[in-house]
Amino acid sequence: MRLFTLLVCLSVVLLAGTCKPDTHKMAEFKELEGTWLHAHEEDQGDVRVYRPNTYSFPPSRGRTGFSFTHNGLFTQYDIAPTDGLEGRKGTWTAEGDRIIRISLDDKRDPDYKLEILSLENNVLKVRRIE
Repeated sequence: MRLFTLLVCLSVVLLAGTCKPDTHKMAEFKELEGTWLHAHEEDQGDVRVYRPNTYSFPPSRGRTGFSFTHNGLFTQYDIAPTDGLEGRKGTWTAEGDRIIRISLDDKRDPDYKLEILSLENNVLKVRRIE
């Protein structure tokens, strides 16, 4: 009976370890933490360029963007009907070394993926994958 109990406990511990979010992968994306706004003037084809919200952007009729936190929380900023920004809450998860899955809580849009192409000198370049 002791052997059975030991095996059950060991199985629970092993299974619990596989069900946790992959915090190692999320840590690899630590430099993404913060709020990023779309620098649409710098886009090239399907590559979208984002800069930190503290960047001195040229005048624009509005900027979309997003915010990442270390614990997997995500906010997507869309242009609101009153021309301000409207935040939509959601989550992000790492899928491999360069792919992030975005899931918005309101489910108005399907989940999507962002491929991180580069992040250098406060310039984030991504490609959206539907």
